[in-house]
Amino acid sequence: MCMTTGRTRLSPLMARLARASRNPRLGLLMVCALLLAGSLALSGCAGLFLGAAATGGVAVAQERSVGDAVDDLTIRTQLNALFFEEDIDLYQDIAFKVIEGRVLLTGSVETPEDRIRAVKLAWQANGVREVNNEIQVSDESGILNYARDTWISAQLKGRVLIDKEILSINYNIETVNGTVYLVGIAQNQAELDRVTNHARTIPYVRRVVSHVVLKEDPRREPTP
Repeated sequence: MCMTTGRTRLSPLMARLARASRNPRLGLLMVCALLLAGSLALSGCAGLFLGAAATGGVAVAQERSVGDAVDDLTIRTQLNALFFEEDIDLYQDIAFKVIEGRVLLTGSVETPEDRIRAVKLAWQANGVREVNNEIQVSDESGILNYARDTWISAQLKGRVLIDKEILSINYNIETVNGTVYLVGIAQNQAELDRVTNHARTIPYVRRVVSHVVLKEDPRREPTP
């Protein structure tokens, strides 16, 4: 139980959330942070167990093994905590995808130093095998660009989903300032080419950057 009387002091985490709430753009991040904190507060390892179980169910349909999927979930949890504790603004600006220990960093920051700092943070998470840094140093970020990027990602995800020659569950898509970043596991080169071609035909896409590995790529090291 957490009962207090009189004037309540905010914990460091809640104090950060209180400051962040003044910026409407951080609303979603606050919710995610609270959910993360809630899961960690569950008795024993119940929160992690439930998350791992859900991830394992999805992994059955993926090229990743269940063990890899659970490891990726653990890495993502660490990355959330590392970035949030380091800098709430950096946490807001950076997005990351994790596939079999390979981390893709995307987003837009104001200085090259922030870009380097994000990479250093990513390597601090246990289990990271590779960090692909696609963070842009740009002042182009804004509401209009964010809405357009979101629209591009949604269009591509929809096209990949309905394409019967693509196993869409193995792909993650991120768009930053008109650049589409692909990460995942392709069944073969023909499938990857289809995904790439879908991306290139979407309006406002400037370029497509792929960090997708083929199913038979020797760099893959399956976890039981």
